[in-house]
Amino acid sequence: MNTKKTTGEGKITVKGKFLYSGNEKFYIKGVTYGTFAPDTEGFQFPSAEQVEKDFSMMKAAGFNAVRTYTVPSTQLLDIALKHDLKVMVGLPWEQHITFLDDHKRKKKIIQNVGNSVRSCSTHPAILCFTIGNEIPAQIVRWYGKKRIENFLRELFKAVRNINSEVLVTYVNYPTTEYLDLSFLDFDCFNVYLETPEKLCSYINRLHSLSGDRPLVLAEIGLDSSRNGLSKQAEVLSWQLENIFSRGCAGMFVFAWTDEWWRGGFEIEDWDFGIVNRQREIKPALTALSNSLRQVPVTIDNYPKISVVVCTYNGAFTIKKCLEGILDLDYPDFEVIVVNDGSKDSTKLIVSAYPVKLISTSNKGLGQARNTGMHAANGEIIAYIDDDAYPDPQWLKYIAQAYESTGHSCIGGPNIAPLDSEFISTCVANAPGGPIHVMLTDEIAEHVPGCNMTFLATALKKINGFDPIFRNAGDDVDVCWRIQNAGGTIGFHPSAVVWHHRRNSLKAYWKQQMGYGKAEALLESKWPERYNSFGHITWGGRIYGNGATLPIRMKKDKIFHGTWGSSLFQSVYGGSESHLTSIPLMPEWYIITLMIGILGTLGFIWAPLLLFIPIFIISIAIVLAQAIKSTQMNSSLTREQKSNPKYYLLITSLHLIQPVARLYGRIKNGLTPWRKRGASIKLKSFLFFFGNNFSHWSEEWKSSEEWLTAIEKNLTDLKTRVNRGGVFDKWDLEVKNGLFSKSRSIITIEEHGAGKQLLRFKSWSVISLTGIIIPSLFISLAIFAEINNEMLISGIIGILGIAMLLNLSISGARAMNNFYTAFKRMTDASKAIEQVIVETKPVEIISEEKSFKPIRRAQLLKKVENESIER
Repeated sequence: MNTKKTTGEGKITVKGKFLYSGNEKFYIKGVTYGTFAPDTEGFQFPSAEQVEKDFSMMKAAGFNAVRTYTVPSTQLLDIALKHDLKVMVGLPWEQHITFLDDHKRKKKIIQNVGNSVRSCSTHPAILCFTIGNEIPAQIVRWYGKKRIENFLRELFKAVRNINSEVLVTYVNYPTTEYLDLSFLDFDCFNVYLETPEKLCSYINRLHSLSGDRPLVLAEIGLDSSRNGLSKQAEVLSWQLENIFSRGCAGMFVFAWTDEWWRGGFEIEDWDFGIVNRQREIKPALTALSNSLRQVPVTIDNYPKISVVVCTYNGAFTIKKCLEGILDLDYPDFEVIVVNDGSKDSTKLIVSAYPVKLISTSNKGLGQARNTGMHAANGEIIAYIDDDAYPDPQWLKYIAQAYESTGHSCIGGPNIAPLDSEFISTCVANAPGGPIHVMLTDEIAEHVPGCNMTFLATALKKINGFDPIFRNAGDDVDVCWRIQNAGGTIGFHPSAVVWHHRRNSLKAYWKQQMGYGKAEALLESKWPERYNSFGHITWGGRIYGNGATLPIRMKKDKIFHGTWGSSLFQSVYGGSESHLTSIPLMPEWYIITLMIGILGTLGFIWAPLLLFIPIFIISIAIVLAQAIKSTQMNSSLTREQKSNPKYYLLITSLHLIQPVARLYGRIKNGLTPWRKRGASIKLKSFLFFFGNNFSHWSEEWKSSEEWLTAIEKNLTDLKTRVNRGGVFDKWDLEVKNGLFSKSRSIITIEEHGAGKQLLRFKSWSVISLTGIIIPSLFISLAIFAEINNEMLISGIIGILGIAMLLNLSISGARAMNNFYTAFKRMTDASKAIEQVIVETKPVEIISEEKSFKPIRRAQLLKKVENESIER
């Protein structure tokens, strides 16, 4: 399906990352108009005859929108409507001065904005209103971020009070990009960057700030008087191409004409127009006219893409999924549906569509994705869930991204449809949804499986998906394996799929339990990527609606530059402390339960009643987190926000989700007290606080090679191993418990002729918390015994002793992991050295291919019993 021609008729609305006119996308292809010298009545536009000529030329060139900086007359709007042009109306006010110092001035600004909107908001040519344009950075810095945001929110409400349906935006610029204006309908930025690399990089940055809302560049341009006419045409052409290919919803070229009036004067030494003052066409207009025909995406070659849908009992949603796929605006793609043993009418529904249907017994999601991979004929394999449907330009954005980058995998946003039902809408704003994790504004660490594409060669190189993941977790695993294989994961902010969320509480509960199971499977396979509590340690920033936020967040810091001089002023979020992060974990519920039990025992022994207020506080923290997260993460519509039942259910889901996740994790072995690594031996306790190993090597290796070998052995033992940082006095660290870990360091004695004596030292480290908690329990037990409360003393004492025992066992296990990893490394080293000595003559005279591995196996068996010098 080709994108249909959109007209100026119909109200413009926002859906996800794009604007729509009716059911069709409306890409803003605009040009700025003004400001012009005022006439005798103060009207800052040319005569009606000149406006008629200008708008006629704009329409002929392919523009569909005009941006004005002052409020136009009804006559001008009528002319715009006649020429099928939408108008983005600027609402001017005294933003260049300290406007908040005078209460009367502030009130007057709000009143004037309301009057301006009232004069024209119902006109069909209106695109939107802008409630400001580039409030100077020094003014924003003077008042502070929050005061400016609050004032702009007041202006937004003033517009909406006049017309509740009109779109409202604010035109920002890089120097104040840190303003949080997410209450607006879409984001606008004026951006003047004159190299493709800088422009594309900054567009990626702006998309990260905009999230799931449309991004429009409200001014782009180049001065032809300083750069020349041909340079202006060249730059505007590639600017327009990159703006749309990077997923922007539109742009405005600054400006239509060189005629420009500012600050009471005609500006005559600055020619940004694409026509001159006499309305003679510049080369830039011709170049833009040609480029506008290619909107939204230009691709040199269209690679064949295989769209794979894996489904299990997806009869309820797969029809809309397939209709959306078959309606894609892309010339060369195939559709493969893998029916993974569905028991409903899925197979019958899919059979009615022109797709390749593969039906198998139920083998799980990972295997179903592999079935689709082996059946695919495309250069790119694109996966989409059966409860999702794509944006019409989904594959175009994906193909363009592969064409312009070297990524092995590329994903995009997944947004809940606007027509979702009550429960689905709440689930979309609850935790546990499909998220993406970004390392930079373009490079991802993880993209969710509902919108995940691969180069076929890269996916097959790693043998596809791991079939162990039957319901979830396969996308996380495959992303990590792609990166381990040397590939990178990209993210295109406008390669959108619309993804239905669960439509019942039972389905949501089951999904979250499944995610808990997937986490357990991932942790057993990738223990080094998990922390002591059993949670993934992402290296990037997590994006996705509904995340539960800590009750106390550190204040963001704004990089202003010295004296506010930086051109790009960004927000840097303060990292949260461990204390504020702990209540976010599902295991907090276990801690709360333990505190509650101790408090209940207070009815037997009064001192334990002190745990009752702690229990209440721990519950209050969880409830406060849920309420705060519901308010801050909500993407509800205005009508939904006015309905308290949405807030009530979303808050409840924030409380329920960790319980479901915790149940799935614990049921499948992912507990804080889980055991990983080599089996513990009694002698490991003898070296709890330290141990030294040594190894004589006849073959020279660098310390990096030795440590890499030990690290690999530790990873093979399924331990959580970390490398020391640039300021650490240790090389490797193994964690085997909540409060204990072991560290090691290596040194090498060089004895000449390539001979080395390798010395390796390891020791245990116990956290202060690990000592305080069991000591507190044992102290309470002793105190209870003194008070003749033998039952209480026994219960608490057993808990304290169990904690100390677990602490010592986990520390000893970590030490044994180092011992085992070192021994395996030295055994392999000795075997290799002997193989080199004993097989070299045979290799010259013998052609028997099986001789060498047989001899190596014998030698490995021989050195198994050799002890390591201590």
